[in-house]
Amino acid sequence: MARAQAVTAVDRRVWLMIGAIVVAGLLIIPISQQVLGLRLTYTVRVVALGGSILGVISGVLGCFAVLRGESLVGDALSHAALPGVAVAFLLAGRELSWLLIGAGIASWLGLRMVAAILQTTRIKQDAALGIALASWFAAGIALLAYIQSLPDASQAGLDHFIFGQAAAIIERDVRLVSGVGLAVLLAVALFWKEFKLVTFDAEFAGANGFRTGMINTVLSTLIVVTIVLGLQLAGVILMVGMLIAPGIAARQWTQSLDQMVILAAIFGAFAGGVGAVISALDNDIPTGPMIIVVAFALVLLSITLAPGRGLVWSRLSQRANRRRFAAQNTLRDLYRYALRHGDADSLVPDDFIRGVADRSAELGLRQLRAQGHVALSKKGWRLTESGIKRARRIDHNDQLWDMYRLHAHALDLPVLQEDRQAPVASLLPAAAIARLERKLREAEGGA
Repeated sequence: MARAQAVTAVDRRVWLMIGAIVVAGLLIIPISQQVLGLRLTYTVRVVALGGSILGVISGVLGCFAVLRGESLVGDALSHAALPGVAVAFLLAGRELSWLLIGAGIASWLGLRMVAAILQTTRIKQDAALGIALASWFAAGIALLAYIQSLPDASQAGLDHFIFGQAAAIIERDVRLVSGVGLAVLLAVALFWKEFKLVTFDAEFAGANGFRTGMINTVLSTLIVVTIVLGLQLAGVILMVGMLIAPGIAARQWTQSLDQMVILAAIFGAFAGGVGAVISALDNDIPTGPMIIVVAFALVLLSITLAPGRGLVWSRLSQRANRRRFAAQNTLRDLYRYALRHGDADSLVPDDFIRGVADRSAELGLRQLRAQGHVALSKKGWRLTESGIKRARRIDHNDQLWDMYRLHAHALDLPVLQEDRQAPVASLLPAAAIARLERKLREAEGGA
């Protein structure tokens, strides 16, 4: 019950945060207009819309890349797209759709090259990705150098595919990104169960008759399409950031794939739209890099502040655990000393408890006193009624753990990692606890 309530609280927190980000994203443009004097020109609207749409698509597909440990695949595929752009220009001119088709074909061939290296050699994945990235990107640079030497004015600006040129995006490009992006998202929805299985347990999926090879190919192809869509906005170098940053940020906030995908889409849209708006405030701020800066600002905030995984949360949790453990251990020592010298409310000398618990004694005594479990007199410490009750629960839990360690195999109990700070009754079913209690009574009777 407690676990279900904790999960519900986490879910509620994630959905509230999603709503807050959506509201913040919708308010960023009017605030920028009123406070920063933003001029909502045609270019700003188109670039912000295109960046937001690309952020949604990248966030959704990037989640699978992050969870599968294939973040570098996006880097290799984006670099592999460059020679495809150059070849498409040589064959069909500067038409954007043909350039993107060429980039997609080159990226897909780069992916097949990595797969062939892994299947036919002993080279590991990281080395294979490095080979593909370096070789295809070098080929693209060489082809661009050749194209720029041609007496053809239409090749001017083709090298902007390296770093992106968001200002060149027009409404037709946004419609293209929207249409292809919608098809990508529909494919994700159609293959949701299959993608989820191969992401978390490919062996289980294969054992249950799923064609994991085909599913992986479909997923990789969708990632290729996503990378190609972002080439004009972020370029081949920065596109990997657009792909993985929203997924990394979303992963810090939730353990649910559904919520992670939605949150990554929201993060991606926020980064794309806000980055475009910030770049519009000054002509010297490039749009593509600024979008990536906003995306990784979200990553930094998530790594720092996310409950459960964030650095601040971890530090606070460690401090709380130290206080809790110190209080529990100190209470145990006070209770056992008092029983050995009379009753549970017997006086415990201050020198004794500080000598046994060393530096943690001060922390533990301070916590117990604040909770009303101990009282200090001139001669030492004494457990209060509430302290005695808590100490008896802790002592009883220790005895159950002792019984578990001695008789778990004989009693056919589930395997647990021993943690005396945790109540054993919350980790085992009621029937198992009843068997341990019976063993404990038998041991006390025999003693």
